[in-house]
Amino acid sequence: MGPSLASVRALPEWRSAVVLAGDPAGVPLSRVVLLDSPDELGTAAAVDALVVLAGPSWRTAPAWRLDAVLRRAADAGARAALLAGTEPLPGPTRLLCTRLDLCVVGAGGPLLDLAASAAVHLAAPEVAAARAVLTVSRAVAEGRVTAPGPLVDLCSQLLAVPVALTDASGAVLHGDPSLVVPRPDTPVPQRERGSDGAGNATTGETTVARPVLLAGLLPGLRSVQRWLVARVPTSAVVVTDDVLAAASTAVAGWLAADRTAVERDARGRAALLTDVLRLTGEPSPELRQRAAAAGWPMAGWHVGVRVRTGNTTDVAGLRHEALRCASEAGLQLVVAEHGDGWSGWWSSDRSPSAVEVRHLAERFRRLHNALRHITGCATGVGRPHQGPAGIARTLSEATDAALLAAGRPEQGRFLHVDQLGVAQTLLAWTRTETFEPAARSLLEPLLSDPSLVQTLRVYLDAESSLSETATTLGIHRNTAAQRVARIERLLGVSLNDHEQRLALQLACRAVGPRT
Repeated sequence: MGPSLASVRALPEWRSAVVLAGDPAGVPLSRVVLLDSPDELGTAAAVDALVVLAGPSWRTAPAWRLDAVLRRAADAGARAALLAGTEPLPGPTRLLCTRLDLCVVGAGGPLLDLAASAAVHLAAPEVAAARAVLTVSRAVAEGRVTAPGPLVDLCSQLLAVPVALTDASGAVLHGDPSLVVPRPDTPVPQRERGSDGAGNATTGETTVARPVLLAGLLPGLRSVQRWLVARVPTSAVVVTDDVLAAASTAVAGWLAADRTAVERDARGRAALLTDVLRLTGEPSPELRQRAAAAGWPMAGWHVGVRVRTGNTTDVAGLRHEALRCASEAGLQLVVAEHGDGWSGWWSSDRSPSAVEVRHLAERFRRLHNALRHITGCATGVGRPHQGPAGIARTLSEATDAALLAAGRPEQGRFLHVDQLGVAQTLLAWTRTETFEPAARSLLEPLLSDPSLVQTLRVYLDAESSLSETATTLGIHRNTAAQRVARIERLLGVSLNDHEQRLALQLACRAVGPRT
């Protein structure tokens, strides 16, 4: 499809031009003719032309004179005319243009500037795209644009249309918040025409979306990292696509540089953590210096946490999200990438009391629940230990707890090492040939409803905490309370009695699933 009035009107300089008469759809153009006087209009030179009435103001001339000029232009083969000003034309003049099949456009800016841009476009339509692409490339190469936000603003200015940068899901990060990526799960350049209220495609505007790809640069990352998206007149799609392609290359380069820095920092933290985990005594001065430079406390008391996320998780990229979740849970932690997840610790100048340890475990559980919504994970928490070597000890305990937590969905895949010790002891007691029949007899009133046995097991493992029971089972606290009350009625026991609680916990271990 060749140049047309629609493609000319899509030029940035022409965006303020207004159609005053005639139908602008499907008007082909091949040249621009400047007209100071009707006598200058040559028949051969006006075929498929845009006639620019650049002489004395035709607006102040008698109506019949403007009509005569427009009629002569149409007779010479012109398809469109450009006038100064955007005020409506007289009714008879509009009717004349309709009969002549001549489209008249008005503009408030200098007509010669509009004529020049139209002439260049009609002579070589690719020049406008090349000029815009060159502007973007030079702005990036010369350091005048060094971040995605200003780049989006530059593209929007060049194209005179709304432009936005989104994340991989299509959520807008910079630019026009109304723009939508048509199919964010399809990593290919996309074009989607606007539709009317009935869902029928229209030719007025098109959404152009360009993926920012990092495929092959950083293994393990999702290939689409960002989208550049614009809403443009359908005639300007090619130019827009070329500009967004140039911009996407720049954004990909910035993202790759940022990711390289993230990976470098992650390797440094992992190496430092490895040296800390090897400690059995006092650290060397060099290790103390490295830890201090990283902001890692080594003196005082420490409680370790190990979060296992699986091999497909972008551990380095999500570290800031893990720190955010920790802060929201009331935890100020050291967090380092460690294999298939994170290891970290909480520190205090003094030994935490038993009550403080319990409250700390609740905050660690809140952190675990927040991270499960992001990655799916298993989390273990160690006991408090003192000094630099204590970091290695508490993290070792946390690692063991996380390993077993991964196989314990009934406990929400979260284990504190103290729970682990009790659970292991109970498990050894209950796996005897003589204990299981007695356990089944004790729990007989509950066995017809597996949810009650599960609730009792989780409630006892959570040390009779209704809130923790509800969180682990994914139910409301009132529902957990109602189930516990029903269990007490069916069994005829009081779960406030520690001896009855111990007997029931042993029974639950005997008849429950093997872990």
